Amino acid sequence: MQIRATTVLPAERRPVTLHTADGLELVGELALPEDREPVATIVCLHPLPTAEGMMDSHVLRKASFRLPALAGTAVLRFNTRGTASRHGRSQGEFGEGEAERYDVAAAIEYAEFEGLPRPWLLGWSFGTELALKWGCDPEVEGAILLSPPLHRAGEADLDAWDRSGKPLVALVPEFDDYLRPEEARKRFARVGRAEVIGVEGAKHLWVGEPYVRTVLNTVVERVAPEAAPLPVEWDGPYERDAFSG
Repeated sequence: MQIRATTVLPAERRPVTLHTADGLELVGELALPEDREPVATIVCLHPLPTAEGMMDSHVLRKASFRLPALAGTAVLRFNTRGTASRHGRSQGEFGEGEAERYDVAAAIEYAEFEGLPRPWLLGWSFGTELALKWGCDPEVEGAILLSPPLHRAGEADLDAWDRSGKPLVALVPEFDDYLRPEEARKRFARVGRAEVIGVEGAKHLWVGEPYVRTVLNTVVERVAPEAAPLPVEWDGPYERDAFSG
């Protein structure tokens, strides 16, 4: 069977509640491999909630549906403060990317408390700003950035990542609305371990299964390289997700 947008592969999925240092509860989900210990952990930071971004935004949702089974990784998703999805609404209100520092910290602390191995951040759009501003934590191995706008995150944030020596991988759509590959290479040049990958034909929202596969393969190449490239077919049990697209 070919893996499609609606395919949900087997995983142990559990709802989680993240607790922030400023007293909020955030709605989340942890997806774990069913048959083995995870080899790495992907902490997802979603797009802008005021533009319908949430933990169920399609690329992050498909990461949780596929990567535990195909790559043996844990996938942690959550709604930042004030954000709602089919999993529920997190407490609090949108903090313009500043108060969300507590949300990022809560997710990293959860991964540490649960003993989840080798956490990587996977940020998309607004989520890349959170990763760059607040995610350069000793517990974090690196970050993968989808469609980074570099609006809220600035040179000081990039310099902090450079000093850390941690890898940054930026996937930049050819036709992005905010930052395109040539300019992205200039902006990220100040980070020694930054890699900018221009994706031909892609747009900011990564619509279309070929682009989703490009994203997920790039994630796995960095986080769990022994599982790359990801298969496009699956012979085992699966479910269908009616919300996928």
